Amino acid sequence: MRAARITSTNGPRSVQIDEIAEPVAGPGEILIDVEAAGVNFPDLLMSRNLYQYKPELPFVMGGELAGTVREAQPGSGFAPGDRVVAATTVGAFAPTVAAPADRVLHLPASVAFTAGACLPLNYLTMAHGLIRRGGLSEGETVLVHGAAGGIGTATLQLAQAWGARVISVVSTPEKADFVKALGSDEVVLAEGFKDAVLELTSGAGADLVVDPVGGDRFTDSLRCLAPLGRLLVLGFTAGDIPTVKVNRLLLNNIDVRGVGWGAYLLKHPEIFQEDWDRLVPLLEAGRIDPPVHRTYALNEVGAAVASLEERGVLGKAVVLPRT
Repeated sequence: MRAARITSTNGPRSVQIDEIAEPVAGPGEILIDVEAAGVNFPDLLMSRNLYQYKPELPFVMGGELAGTVREAQPGSGFAPGDRVVAATTVGAFAPTVAAPADRVLHLPASVAFTAGACLPLNYLTMAHGLIRRGGLSEGETVLVHGAAGGIGTATLQLAQAWGARVISVVSTPEKADFVKALGSDEVVLAEGFKDAVLELTSGAGADLVVDPVGGDRFTDSLRCLAPLGRLLVLGFTAGDIPTVKVNRLLLNNIDVRGVGWGAYLLKHPEIFQEDWDRLVPLLEAGRIDPPVHRTYALNEVGAAVASLEERGVLGKAVVLPRT
């Protein structure tokens, strides 16, 4: 079969489409025919050997997928023909993948494969982030940076589904129009966002800030937190890892909390199904629907991953490995 592989860590343009043997499911694995696979920031980082997980070269890219079970062991809870999603870290940019059974979930019949491929990483991360780490309550105000991206759109939809008011921070008017169309309650541009947020909240500030960006926005994010507010750190797409003067936390009674869903999952595997169970009713009711920026054929994987680096993706880029 043809697969998108990294053979040298020189960035997304070094992706190669190679002929490789189809995988064989080992003990505890499920063989899945992949219909769609999500493109994520870790794919970009792994293409440059900058991610914490460093697979041995060469490796097939792609960390999340939606498809159909081809083979499953008795007692696994899955059967051939089941519609599923899976989180795999690598291997998804190929027509077939062998996925660990404990990282596979049933996909409701009403959800398209292209939408399903956007769910395992961003939406499960934010279910963990908003509820378990953020302690989100109905009626609170959530400020989300990078709101037009994968984590941002997942945050926007989930926070609203759970009764929060969402203020989106974006970098361009085009992205502002995009998140407005998704239903964001308010939208502000990154330049001068602190003052805009304080004005929108009559000086009260946001109860929760979701920050996958980092960099020079961090201090102003702390300054626009309400008392007892929480800032969730999810990543550093801006490149710079900020620092915090802890006297700010003391004086304003605010928290900075890390959201490392993958690391927590390794020690608490039960949350994979637990967080999915939070999402399924919302999916079936149409209250969350991942926005797909565009789909890419297998031979376009390099361009798909590069689009993240170029900040050109509104919502999620999805690869269709069978095209």
